[in-house]
Amino acid sequence: MRPGCVLLFCMCISVFLHRAISQPPTETDTYTECTDGYHWGSQTQHCKDINECETITEACKGEMKCFNHYGGYLCLPRSASVIPAAEPPNQIDPSLENRVSEPFNSCPPGFEPQQDSCVDVDECERDSHDCQPSQQCFNTEGSFSCQCPDGYRKVGTECIDIDECRYRYCQHRCVNVPGSFSCQCEPGFQLAGNNRSCIDVDECGMGAPCSQWCYNTYGTFLCRCEQGYELGPDGFACNDIDECSYSSYLCQYQCVNEHGKFSCVCPEGYQLLGTRLCQDINECETGAHQCSDGQTCVNIHGGHKCVDNKSCQDPYMQVSENRCMCPVSKPACRDMPYSIVHRYMSITSERSVPSDIFQIQATSVYPGAYNTFRIRSGDDNGDFYIRQINNISAMLVLARAVNGPQEYVLDLEMVSINPLMSYHSSSGLRLTIYVGPYAF
Repeated sequence: MRPGCVLLFCMCISVFLHRAISQPPTETDTYTECTDGYHWGSQTQHCKDINECETITEACKGEMKCFNHYGGYLCLPRSASVIPAAEPPNQIDPSLENRVSEPFNSCPPGFEPQQDSCVDVDECERDSHDCQPSQQCFNTEGSFSCQCPDGYRKVGTECIDIDECRYRYCQHRCVNVPGSFSCQCEPGFQLAGNNRSCIDVDECGMGAPCSQWCYNTYGTFLCRCEQGYELGPDGFACNDIDECSYSSYLCQYQCVNEHGKFSCVCPEGYQLLGTRLCQDINECETGAHQCSDGQTCVNIHGGHKCVDNKSCQDPYMQVSENRCMCPVSKPACRDMPYSIVHRYMSITSERSVPSDIFQIQATSVYPGAYNTFRIRSGDDNGDFYIRQINNISAMLVLARAVNGPQEYVLDLEMVSINPLMSYHSSSGLRLTIYVGPYAF
């Protein structure tokens, strides 16, 4: 290999040193004009070479290095070197100061003399290395080395970025950047301390927008609602469920919707039995009535009635609290029932029909007597009828649905006939029926 060859190619350039020598001045003139690449030295009184590598900013572009020579300059690769040629005879004036010569270096390559010793030359600091721009220069004893930065690999003389994402360094997503990479996690996860793995985020502990209950799951979370609420379309809000709108059978009387629940209420005169049923309040038993001493308290659905104890009308006489008797000695009693017993009862509105509501039972039975039952008065609209069960009892039947509040006073009669003894008698039952205002 010839001297001056570096790396893959060699460029040997012989530069013949020459000077632009001015013509000797005459006795009358001072000659100061120099050729291109030189300028006149006022002190030396002759032409001096211009160092374009120093005077021209960025004289060489890219990876080219500037080499000055007499009268111009060269742009050569950094790996090139310049070998000065011997000066031609009779071309250089020994009196000129700009003679090109290099001082003798007795030190090994990569070192330079300093006082009585040789010290290492930092090629990296002096920019006298041939590392590519993509490489990093590292000074060594007597030389230097060109290395690629972290995240790059050497391909030929260039450093190429390593695509770390090809090696699946990240658990979820990898983003390659020049010389490095970054890992990203899917929503619901966060980067672990090793900057590669992804761990679940507890959204519930970080203020998830659930209005009631929050349950953390892998990568996400779920909102749940308390009983009586349902999850809204956004998946976060809990809206009250109107249970009353789902069914009309939740409460016996009336359903009232509340936040997260419902409650049943009863009309006046009733109280809740459990949570849904309504039970009539017996004011006569609880004492919550205002009947006087001469009156009897009669409990009805949703309230009570105060009935006078002396309810017998002439020609009847009061024989007990609720029984009247018509003596046979009185002529007016001959066509009247011998006795009348007062009874009271209450039914609800819109009761299903036909419906058995009251049973009539004979209290005295005579041998050989035949008994019949009938409604004597009070049923002008035909709302009731009598169904005889046997010889001594019958059933009062509600024939049509009735609405309250209203009151019926029915006179029921039992007629007893004994053909063998020519016996004929009758007894009555005055039944007062109160129809309540509510249907259950």
